[in-house]
Amino acid sequence: MTTASSGLLQTQGLNAWYGAAQILFDVNLEVGRGEVVALMGRNGAGKSTTLKAIMGMMPRRSGAISFLGRDISNAQPYQVARQGLGFVPEDRRIFSELTVLENLSVGRQGPRQFPDGSPAPYWTHDKLFKLFPNLGEMLERAGGRMSGGEQQMLTVARTLMGNPLLVLLDEPSEGVAPVIVEQMADMILALKAEGVSILLSEQNLHFAQWVSDRAYVLEKGQIRHQASMRDLVDDEAVQRNYLSV
Repeated sequence: MTTASSGLLQTQGLNAWYGAAQILFDVNLEVGRGEVVALMGRNGAGKSTTLKAIMGMMPRRSGAISFLGRDISNAQPYQVARQGLGFVPEDRRIFSELTVLENLSVGRQGPRQFPDGSPAPYWTHDKLFKLFPNLGEMLERAGGRMSGGEQQMLTVARTLMGNPLLVLLDEPSEGVAPVIVEQMADMILALKAEGVSILLSEQNLHFAQWVSDRAYVLEKGQIRHQASMRDLVDDEAVQRNYLSV
């Protein structure tokens, strides 16, 4: 369980709207260094909206968002990214006419340090290709000529080229082949081993329990439950009320 001193990301009373419709209601969460935290819930529960609100991509939001002890409540997405917060959207958003190598180059940022001064993982092409071997075999392939799973890997790799301290990862297991899901799980565990934190939006409990330390459960834009992942897996009532279709 993370503590206030180890937390990299905190939200307090986070609210967000699409037009006049309020989607998030007083969302409080925290992610610590080297921690994988799952944001669980059914489709439409507000998981992706939470990540977008943290990243500064919601046109209207309120509440407090802190990253590395700095207030980013009113920051623009590019400012949030420069702080070391990476975002992997569900819809991937690769540059379809650019090659794999060019897509990766777009994401490059300089080396970073954690708040205690220790160096954050520094991602090179070679290091990424060890994590995603398939990408190393298609450097000159245009993004638009890749499969959905390959595009998912490219999106994650491009985000890692920014050397993030924390990654917001939106539905990584959605709509990709089982072999890609396994590679995504291996990637998440490798990042965790290097001290990178992940806030994971996910509705697949099997995948989430594979990689996550803790979980928050959302329903209709509100956090209804929080627990260690082990406790959530054992709690059939919570699964039935908030996660089952």
